[in-house]
Amino acid sequence: MSETYCAFCHALPENSDNPNRRYHDCEYGFPLADDNALFGRLLLEINQAGLSWTTILNKQAAFQTAYSGFDIAAVAAYGAADRERLLADAGIVRNRLKIDAAVYNARQILLLQREYGSFQNWLDAHHPQDLVQWVKLFKSRFKFVGREIVNEFLMSTGYLPGAHTVDCPVYAEVLRHQPKWHQA
Repeated sequence: MSETYCAFCHALPENSDNPNRRYHDCEYGFPLADDNALFGRLLLEINQAGLSWTTILNKQAAFQTAYSGFDIAAVAAYGAADRERLLADAGIVRNRLKIDAAVYNARQILLLQREYGSFQNWLDAHHPQDLVQWVKLFKSRFKFVGREIVNEFLMSTGYLPGAHTVDCPVYAEVLRHQPKWHQA
């Protein structure tokens, strides 16, 4: 895509039902401090693989409902019946590998919370790193986390630069919300 995400979103009409504009202006690149919100973003990024981000944004509320409000402990406790329920839910992406990854990753985050106090603390403890190091780290802990998923997750939560172009008005707003040490 030759057009940047910023240019694409700013070209959308104000009254557009396309969810990208609101996501771009209010969420993309802004740091998340809540572990459940971080897990939810990771889950959405994993489910986006092979699909458009617009599709995922349009299904975001359904994902949140289907995955217990992105409650890490609740998803970590999912068993076979929950997996079957998710596979039957037409409101989300019904992919067994992605569903299994969500449950596995929730369990991994619980382990990280016990070790580091929170998922955010684990991320912060490894910041800053380049993308190659992040991918290696994520692959050692999580499932269904390739280069693009890790990159988008970390950009969308402020751990890697690149969510916005420097000339985008949201760029400065994102910087204002990041901790100073996080901007390294």
